[in-house]
Amino acid sequence: MAQRLFICSNCKSIPRERALMVVIEKYYPNWRNLDIHESSPGNRGASLKLKNNSKNYLATQYYPNEEFGAVINNFQNEDLENQTFNDCSFDLVISQDVMEHVYNPEKAFSEIARTLRKGGAHIFTLPIINKHMKTEIWAVKGENGEPIFTNKPEWHSNVVDANGSPVTMHWGFDIVDFINEKSGLKTIIEHIDDLHYGIRGELIEVLVSVK
Repeated sequence: MAQRLFICSNCKSIPRERALMVVIEKYYPNWRNLDIHESSPGNRGASLKLKNNSKNYLATQYYPNEEFGAVINNFQNEDLENQTFNDCSFDLVISQDVMEHVYNPEKAFSEIARTLRKGGAHIFTLPIINKHMKTEIWAVKGENGEPIFTNKPEWHSNVVDANGSPVTMHWGFDIVDFINEKSGLKTIIEHIDDLHYGIRGELIEVLVSVK
């Protein structure tokens, strides 16, 4: 069932955003008091709820041609693969549909683990396209930073780049083993189907990687 049929008339969230918040509440009910880093937040739904209700919320975006660590358009500029944060800086790292756009997910997951405190978690969504098939690399980075697609070119919208973001990975359920191997984080996948929360549809898995 299309997620657009379940857009919240108030906050404009879609099912996987609400699923994300349900999972955050389940594992970290005290999230409002935690140090949270959200990478590439949207301008609606879960991102706004986190921003407006967390005492220590930091939002970052990726501006590849600007200084990393600098504040640009009210966002700290960060490359997930090479972050400027100190070790053990956050209780939670949140990302929504980001990890299918990184060229070196091994480094990104490792960096996220480095910035998490013990007992903290990366809680995130991404489309698990391949399900029970092996994960596929969909694009690699060219010499000038451009995507070189290994399959049919695929782009998703990007709130800070009108050109969009290239899809670099088609993940399968083997992402759990990948994250554990590359970062040491133990990962589970939550799949919620609950009309009480308006959660139903495809590609609504929420992953929880705990340090």
